[in-house]
Amino acid sequence: MKFALVGYGKMGRSIEAAAAARGHTLRAVVDRDDRKGGVLRKIGGASFRGVAVAFEFTEPASARDHVVALLERGIAVVCGTTGWDAGDAAVRRAAKGSKAGAVIAPNFSIGMNLFYAAVEDAARSYLAVGGYDPWIAEWHHRGKADAPSGTARRLAAIVAEATPGGTVVREGLPNAPLAPGDVHVAAIRAGSQPGRHLVGFDGVDDAVTLEHVARGREGFARGAVLAAEWLRGRKGVYGFDAVLSDLLRGARRKGARR
Repeated sequence: MKFALVGYGKMGRSIEAAAAARGHTLRAVVDRDDRKGGVLRKIGGASFRGVAVAFEFTEPASARDHVVALLERGIAVVCGTTGWDAGDAAVRRAAKGSKAGAVIAPNFSIGMNLFYAAVEDAARSYLAVGGYDPWIAEWHHRGKADAPSGTARRLAAIVAEATPGGTVVREGLPNAPLAPGDVHVAAIRAGSQPGRHLVGFDGVDDAVTLEHVARGREGFARGAVLAAEWLRGRKGVYGFDAVLSDLLRGARRKGARR
């Protein structure tokens, strides 16, 4: 499979290595900062001849336009840029008229996506019995543009949806006392941490904390490449949960045959 990279930062380079390890070929690189020879600054000036899929890991202000432009060219997209509305009408229109599909997700780590399920189960249990305040904290490197992270917001949404009767998500420093059950989300930007997320349930008698720690970007990159492979022959816009569901189904079938 021939692929393109839109964004050639740390994630782009990790994806390049992960894709090469699975036998895929880099065909084009687009990045506003020319970090190596042959890098084009804009999608419009790039040749995508033979490219089946593009990995879009850039900035929130650029992601929508990149995804739309790629879909309009008939190129499948794996987008991991956070901090923008992936449900944007322009993206939906482009996907509807495209022969290619897209996977758009805040996090392509298989471990994190399994963590989502664990958090949902925990939230349903702890919040059903009452007396526990949910909270979320995340820590990323100082250069991450959005705060809270897209992953933290996804975790907050999972907890909020699991709360009987619903609840409110509060990001950052509260300007008023939180109501019981409100989901408080806090973010730290420092150092070179690739990603650490904590979800807690704090009660009068005890407290429980669930934690996911990324050891590097390689896990995100491998998941993004798996999403690109999964997109072959598919149209429409998907989350990574659809990819993971098929991967788990295949793993279970393989295990049953042993």
